[in-house]
Amino acid sequence: MSEVRRYSDANHLAHAAAELLVALSKPAIAEQGRFTVALSGGSTPKALYQLLAREPYANQIEWPHVHIFWGDERCVPADHPDSNYRMAREAFLQYVPLLPENIHPMHGDIDPAQASAEYEQQLRIFFGNGLPMFDLILLGMGDDGHTASLFPGTAAIHEQNRWVIGHYVEKLETWRLTLTPPVINAAAQVAFLVAGKSKAERLRDVLKGPYQPDVLPAQIVKPTEGRVVWLVDEEAATLL
Repeated sequence: MSEVRRYSDANHLAHAAAELLVALSKPAIAEQGRFTVALSGGSTPKALYQLLAREPYANQIEWPHVHIFWGDERCVPADHPDSNYRMAREAFLQYVPLLPENIHPMHGDIDPAQASAEYEQQLRIFFGNGLPMFDLILLGMGDDGHTASLFPGTAAIHEQNRWVIGHYVEKLETWRLTLTPPVINAAAQVAFLVAGKSKAERLRDVLKGPYQPDVLPAQIVKPTEGRVVWLVDEEAATLL
């Protein structure tokens, strides 16, 4: 089930995302004793993370029961400016009372094949051998229609067996680690955060155009039993 929610600007979008995260965390912790979320990189999620680090949101979340994972990572050291882990740490992880053992980063500083295998093993230990059902996976969408590190024209879009892969993205001339479509689509809730007029054309194509995930990987996100919500600002939504 897919839903589009429109907001006047990126700031209101970030507040709505924070409210969604708070709202999802409460029943998950009450019923399961934990809340699992996979983070995204990018400027729009960063605004959300900065909100989570302060009131009124910071004290509405039972942080010791929250487990933080990542949807994708750049193959760089954890202290590198391009690291998704570093961005999240500097934006909010260092300011909230998360348990250190509840932070589960991808290791972008080792061989990508090893890093992806280790992260998949970590997920299997945590969730069990059935597909992991994250309570929330946060995603962005690039100007080219990519999401997580699923890029147009890459084999990762069609991966069905692995939970995590490391792959070379030729257009960027770099390696990436990413959750695969089966894992993303097993989530209870997926939330896309999309802001800015540069995203308008691709957002229209993803939501209203023909299904062609090789060209528009964000279209591959169709949760099996969960829900997907698109939180978009007016600039991104101009062509909808």
